[in-house]
Formats: sequence, C-alpha cells, structure tokens
Amino acid sequence: MSEKILHAVYDDDDKLIEAVKEIRTSKYSIEEIYTPFPVHGLDKAMGLEPTKLGILSFIYGCIGFGFSIFMMNYIMIVDWPQNIGGKPSFSYLENMPSFVPIMFELTVFFSAHLMVITFYLRSKLWPFKEAENPIPETTDDKFLIEIKFNGDGKALKAVIKKTDALKIKVIENKESK
Repeated sequence: MSEKILHAVYDDDDKLIEAVKEIRTSKYSIEEIYTPFPVHGLDKAMGLEPTKLGILSFIYGCIGFGFSIFMMNYIMIVDWPQNIGGKPSFSYLENMPSFVPIMFELTVFFSAHLMVITFYLRSKLWPFKEAENPIPETTDDKFLIEIKFNGDGKALKAVIKKTDALKIKVIENKESK
C-alpha cells in the first residue's frame, strides 16, 4: 500500500494543542506541524525532548573567549607590543583587566553568529531553498497538522473529526514510490 499524508487545518492555537494531545493519545505519529507563530506548550504536547542548543551556545562562547585571549596576547604582547598609558607590554595577565570588554564582546559575537549558523543547518534552510509549506494560509492565520499513514485512514479521520478541524485533506505521498 502506498503511504498517504493527512492534512488537518485549524483556526485556533488552543484547538491545535488539544488536537495534538488527542492524536497522540490515539497512538498516531505526527509528522510535522505548521504554525504562523510559535505556540507555547506545543513541544510538550508533541512529546518532543528539550533542545540541547544551550550547550552548543556555551561551547561557542568558550571558543570565542579562547580566541579573544589568543588574539589579544598575540597582537598586544607578542607581535606588536606598545606602551599604552604606562601599562607594561610584556605580560598578558597584567593587562587583562583592560581586555575584559574585548573578551566579553568576542564571546557574545562567536556565540551569536555560530548559533545562527547552527540554526540554519539544523533547520535545513539553505539559500534558494524551495518552501516546504503545504498551504500558504499557515503563514497568516491557520495551523496545519501533517500525519503520514498507510491504508484507508478511516480511524484517523474519525479522530481528526473529533478535534474540530476546519478542513481535512488526504494527499498521496509522491516520495514513497
């Protein structure tokens, strides 16, 4: 049997969360949800694990901090030592208090920029990528639940109808052939 996709469209985020809970208790697997804005509590309703991006952000900040120390030591002590305001130019540790703003800024810079790159890679957002949004209304005011299933899907449709869906549509999956 060929794999099919069911699209259930909702017009309210509260209905969406209740529908997700109902679908999950009925043991169906939700493939994707499209919303026009972030819906608070949707990740918990879907049963998603907490993200580990905070750990990456800390690691990226540490990389920026380490780079700032290396860069300032090389520039101000090794490569081109200068007597600025009577400060000694032979020891990084003695000059470190004046370098704190640079260390902070490079830590934030590396963390922010590498997190943006990580977000784009994780979300598979490449330049000139075609939109995967099945219906344009989800960018305005509609919410879409996408469920893959096999067979006729009568039981699934019955579950969706109980959730007060605005529109239900079944599509043949072209990629499953």
